[in-house]
Amino acid sequence: MELLRKWLGHPGDIYHLLRFKMGGYRAVMPRMDPDSLGRGLRTCYRYLNQTSRSFAAVIQALDGELRHAVCIFYLVLRALDTIEDDMTINLDVKVPMLQEFHSYLYQPEWKYTESKEKDRQVLEDFPTISMEFRNLSKVYQDVISDICHKMGVGMAEFLEKKVDSQHEWDRYCHYVAGLVGIGLSRLFSASELEDPIIGQDTELANSMGLFLQKTNIIRDYLEDQLEGREFWPREVWSRYAKKLSDLAKPENIDMAVQCLNELITNALHHVPDVITYLSRLKNQSVFNFCAIPQVMAIATLAACYNNKQVFRGIVKIRKGQAVTLMMDATNIQAVKAIMYQYVEEV
Repeated sequence: MELLRKWLGHPGDIYHLLRFKMGGYRAVMPRMDPDSLGRGLRTCYRYLNQTSRSFAAVIQALDGELRHAVCIFYLVLRALDTIEDDMTINLDVKVPMLQEFHSYLYQPEWKYTESKEKDRQVLEDFPTISMEFRNLSKVYQDVISDICHKMGVGMAEFLEKKVDSQHEWDRYCHYVAGLVGIGLSRLFSASELEDPIIGQDTELANSMGLFLQKTNIIRDYLEDQLEGREFWPREVWSRYAKKLSDLAKPENIDMAVQCLNELITNALHHVPDVITYLSRLKNQSVFNFCAIPQVMAIATLAACYNNKQVFRGIVKIRKGQAVTLMMDATNIQAVKAIMYQYVEEV
């Protein structure tokens, strides 16, 4: 009954869900034939599907050899991220591992079997991932190795300090997500599916990553608190509470929501860069890959704005809403309209 009530409140969702399930998704995300792949690549795509349902679909819809390069890039960074997240690894072991992780790409036997994280398979079977990395064209290898090196160094830096100022918030988000945007952009240009400017304009590519990462950090306040992680910048939250954890207390809810709204406003400053970046893309599969996460992010921010639920549980956009965004965000005019609609909502 609850599901029926939700649908009756949003009748468009039923139409788009049905359209999606009856094959409409193939226009946005055509299916890849796994039988056409070698054993190593098949294993990599299996890990991709196990570690990220949302990114797996859009990665597998990319054209040509770019698809494999982005798949391997994702798994390499997932392995790096799993080390960063693993609280059971001592800092004296973790810091050099993060800083030197890029070198493991060229060590056929390297793997790590002591992680307790849910995605530990990408570390335990790293030899399969690194082998497929070495099978990529050198132009892709160079991008992935360089980004992996920079990200590992940045992650190590923030292991031993908290995010203090808004400048440091941007710096942390650059290391964990802005570099992903820059790396992907360089891969797009290397594939020649996009113009060289896409890979060269690192400022716009960085904004693409920052917008997604800030959205995740804002939405995941409670989950991060429960797991002992703090990513909201002290410069902002200290104006509203003595400790970041105090924002979750019922008596502080009004101040908590004001703090939330300030951070959402900060994140929205990246929207003009996002639109400029997307307007430069020429390849349809690359456009879909880039645009879908961005419209999901702005819809999520709109759902979080002024919403006390951020401090009580999880805020998610409706499944029908997500499907509608996925199927509509296929050209720049539609993306502009979606962005405008959610900014107006905020």
